[in-house]
Amino acid sequence: MDFSQIALNQGLTFLVWVTSIVLVVVAVFLVKLLIDLSKLSKNLNETSLMINTELKPTLNELNETLHTINELVKSTDKGVDNAKVIIEKVIGKTKLLSESIVGGFLKGFVAMLGLFSKR
Repeated sequence: MDFSQIALNQGLTFLVWVTSIVLVVVAVFLVKLLIDLSKLSKNLNETSLMINTELKPTLNELNETLHTINELVKSTDKGVDNAKVIIEKVIGKTKLLSESIVGGFLKGFVAMLGLFSKR
């Protein structure tokens, strides 16, 4: 065999060994990556379950609070409506009273003018 054939044979053998070592290293890192991803997915699942169990009571309390606030607003709205009706009635009565007072005053004033103008 020639020297070039031996050098080529050694070069190919070295290339095969280096390639196999690189493939083994890449395979080890891929396995480690898959294991880490599996742990991460388990942790995410546990976290989501924990958040779900902790969030349900909080949402229930929030719902009850909003219901209570809604009832309070409704009762306040009813009270405001009642006060509005009462104020409208009072203003109506006051308006009638003031109209009769002003009307009486005007009649009295006209009567006084009539008395003074005759003299």
